[in-house]
Parts: sequence; structure tokens; C-alpha cells
Amino acid sequence: VTKIISIKISYNNKDMNTIQLKIESAPPIIEQINDGLGGNLTKINGEYSLKLDNELGIGTISYVNLKNGIAYLEYDMMFHDDLQMVHRSVQECPIYFTYASEDALQHSFCTDGPTRNIEKFQTAILRSSKESDNVFHFTKGNSYKINMIMVSTKCGKFEAHRNTALFSKIGQLFKSGDTHKNFAYIGSYNLKIADKIKQLKAVSYDGVVRTLLKDALVNMILALEIQQHADDLKNISANTGSLTKREMEMIKDLSEFIQNYPEREYTIRSLCSRSSLSSSKLQEGFRVMHGQTVTHYIRHIRILAAEHLIKTTDLNISEVVYSIGLTSRSYFSKIFKKKYKCSPKAYQEHQEASALAT
Repeated sequence: VTKIISIKISYNNKDMNTIQLKIESAPPIIEQINDGLGGNLTKINGEYSLKLDNELGIGTISYVNLKNGIAYLEYDMMFHDDLQMVHRSVQECPIYFTYASEDALQHSFCTDGPTRNIEKFQTAILRSSKESDNVFHFTKGNSYKINMIMVSTKCGKFEAHRNTALFSKIGQLFKSGDTHKNFAYIGSYNLKIADKIKQLKAVSYDGVVRTLLKDALVNMILALEIQQHADDLKNISANTGSLTKREMEMIKDLSEFIQNYPEREYTIRSLCSRSSLSSSKLQEGFRVMHGQTVTHYIRHIRILAAEHLIKTTDLNISEVVYSIGLTSRSYFSKIFKKKYKCSPKAYQEHQEASALAT
């Protein structure tokens, strides 16, 4: 068993907390982090949660091992001192698909090497050589929401699943035997990934259903990051059209507002006024984040809200229609049937029959 190494080193004439994590060795990464940082570590159904509130920092670090050699590590943290997390490979060089949802994270391939920034809403694909490390630099006082999907490249695990579409795409990026080169790709801003991460954090089921949902969502996030890389290769300028990071944040805020208040009356003009975005920027942002126009997105959210009301309340269909901000029951029935392949009334009767059966 390789033990955790927690040391203080001198870096740029100041003390730097450094924690070295041994990949592919016992104990799991999250237990090694706990050894270095302290805190309260719990494990429920294979999911680890480390809650920290001490002199080193405050927040939560989560970890879960999924199938096919995939692990998910999430930081929701603020550190009270500068900190380096050194991920040192023992037997293999895993691939890190990394995404920042708040303050920028810095990465390097050695503790004193040149760093690269992973900005808010940016994707990164990282893989160190066997001679290097993946070093993540956390700055004192910053608010970090970092999501890392670690994909094993150990031949047995990787080759066993290479025939799947997802692993085939990963295989196009990397050769499992090529372990003597560092690889770092910093991608465009991507809000679709932020949306999927939000869904991942909102999973409320327990047991096998929770495991299946989390596994599916992590794989979706992974697929989006790989697709982002492919898209950026087509667009060497590597940006999201003409949108700035600030404009992307506005689109995210608008999306959440519509989700919270689907019953409100929305127009392009009112949304532009609320966000200070032009109509063209507004539409571009919704196409980037949701793959659809503003109008289609609002309709999509209202249908989801209606389906939830039908399942969880005693409202009749006309009341549901009114509750989501629509006035035409026939129009609602048309768009509901298009999505769920049955009428709202039939869907409601099915829910009532299911409730009686239980």
C-alpha cells in the first residue's frame, strides 16, 4: 500500500501546501485527500463525500468509482492557503476530463513548471506522461467548483471497452501505449456541460437507480467534452462564436430564471432587456447552451414543468396549462403528445392507474 505524502515545499519564495496522490494505488484518491486535508469522510453506496471546515479550507470534495475504468471527482471548495494537488501515476497515465464552473483552476505537469488556466465554463483534457505529474493549483480564497472525470488507460480496462462509441472516440485522441508525451487541451466555453453537472448534483434517487443515473450523466458529460474537442478542431479560433464569458454567464442566468418561472410571459425583447444582450447574442447563446432557439427552449421547459405537475399534483389538464403560462389547451396537447407520444389526459390516467396499483 502506497502511503499519502503530505509535505510543505518552498515555491516562489513562499510556503506551499502540497499533497501528492498516488493513482492506481490504495487507498482511493479521496481517502488520500482526507489524509492530507483532514475533515469528515463518509461513504454511502460507493459514493464518498469529504466535508472540510478547518484551517486549510471549507467545502466538500466528492468521489465515486463508476464502471469501465471511469472515476468522478468533484471539488466544491475554498482553501485558506495556496495548495497543490499532485496526481502521480504509478502504473498508468489516466486521462483527466476537467471542467471549471466557478473560479479558474491552474494546471501544470510538474510542481514548478509553466501553468495553464482552465477558466470558468472551459473544458480541459489532460494526460501526463509517465515521467510527469498532473498538478492542480488552488489559490487561497478562490471559490472552486471543479469536476474531473478520470478515465483509466490501463490496457485491460481500456481495450475491453474500446469498441463502444465513447471509448472509440477517446481512442482516437490517445494511444494507450503512448505514455511518454504530455497532452493538454484547453477548450472553448461550454454551458451544456454546466447544465449536465447541475443535473448530476440534483440526482435524488437511492440505490441502483442513483448509480445508473449518475453513470449515464457522467458519460454524457464525457461525450460533450470529447465533442467540444472535435468542434474546436473544426474552429481553430476555439471560441463560442462571438460570445464572451460574461455573455455566457448571462445566458446561464436567463436559462435558470426560465426554469424557475416557466409560467411567466416571455418575449425576446423582455429577455434582452433583462440581460442587456442583443437579440442575436441571445439566440446565439441559447443555440450554444441548449442547441435550440429561445422560443423552443421556453416551450421545452414548460412541457417538463407540465409533466411534473401531472405526476405530482391533482390539477386537471386545464389547470396545468394555465400553471405553465399557456392559454390554449389544444396547442398544449399537441406539443405534449409530440414529446411524450401520448395525450396529456392519457398520461395523467396512466399516472393515476400506476398510483392505485402501488
